[in-house]
Amino acid sequence: MHAKDTHLRSRHILACIWDFDKTVIPGYMQAPLFRAYGIDEESFWIEVNKLPDLYAKKGIHVSKDTVYLNHLLSYVKNGPLKGLSNQRLRELGAEIEFCPGLPDFFDQLKTFARKIGEARKLEISLEHYIISTGLAEMIRGSKIAPHVDGIFGCEFIEQPLPPHYTEQDELALADSGEISQIGVMVDNTIKTRFIFEINKGTNRNAAIDVNAVVSSSDRRVPFENMIYLADGPSDVPVFSLVRKNGGVAYAVYTEESEAEFRQNDQLHQVGRVHGYGPNDFRDNTFTPRWLRKRVEDMADRIAREQEYLLGARVAKPPRHLHRDDESAARRHQAPEQGTFFSE
Repeated sequence: MHAKDTHLRSRHILACIWDFDKTVIPGYMQAPLFRAYGIDEESFWIEVNKLPDLYAKKGIHVSKDTVYLNHLLSYVKNGPLKGLSNQRLRELGAEIEFCPGLPDFFDQLKTFARKIGEARKLEISLEHYIISTGLAEMIRGSKIAPHVDGIFGCEFIEQPLPPHYTEQDELALADSGEISQIGVMVDNTIKTRFIFEINKGTNRNAAIDVNAVVSSSDRRVPFENMIYLADGPSDVPVFSLVRKNGGVAYAVYTEESEAEFRQNDQLHQVGRVHGYGPNDFRDNTFTPRWLRKRVEDMADRIAREQEYLLGARVAKPPRHLHRDDESAARRHQAPEQGTFFSE
């Protein structure tokens, strides 16, 4: 630990950063959307999974993580999802079912972090963020939204501005009521950008560019104060970023799935994650206990850092010298007879 690496902070922020599908929910968030419009969910994903190879045969490269967004827009354009709007997506988000213990666990972990800090005479707060390749509007409409401090996900535009719109005095910008373009596209590499936004504080202060050089001591949420939770190998870029910089990486699986368990175990074996467990967040189950221990470990580390910095940067006050102190000082300064010093 070096004094130059951190500051004597008055407040310490921890961040618990969550993937969404198969992490905080047991399946995929689009299920209520397909159900509402009478679309076979399995058939849709089979089509999506075939698209990258079909486009590749035409010499077109597409992202496997986000090609489903274009396919959703094809469904809108060709009728099965006709009239789908951002407002409708948000309404359908209310039907998303969460893993056991959520969203209550989010607030419980915040309270735990605050109390752990108070016990160490520190002001510690914990924030929750969701970073998903899914649909931000559906997450915003879900029951977990009031319990998180930020949501990063894919976004749609309903009415794009027309060509030469800058030359028009007035623009008709009334909502068309139907999504037509992609506004934000999030894949598992772009997720790392949002990690840096949380780290530097860009998400709270737009004046801070995510590519700006910000010293580690001035970053709002240090990497070592982060916990990232996700369900599998597709999140390896974020696991690696957080882990490499001193944060905690944790993988989750659906308890009934042997394949997901083995997948998580492999991630642990090769050092991609610090631990793994079921996506069950009820109070006394394994995953909440593991996460509380990591929060406690972070609080202990912060306490040690602050104690070190206080000793390194705050000079001891002068005090009155007694006769014994003066005698000891003279003995220390005067060489003994027969002792020689070299230059």
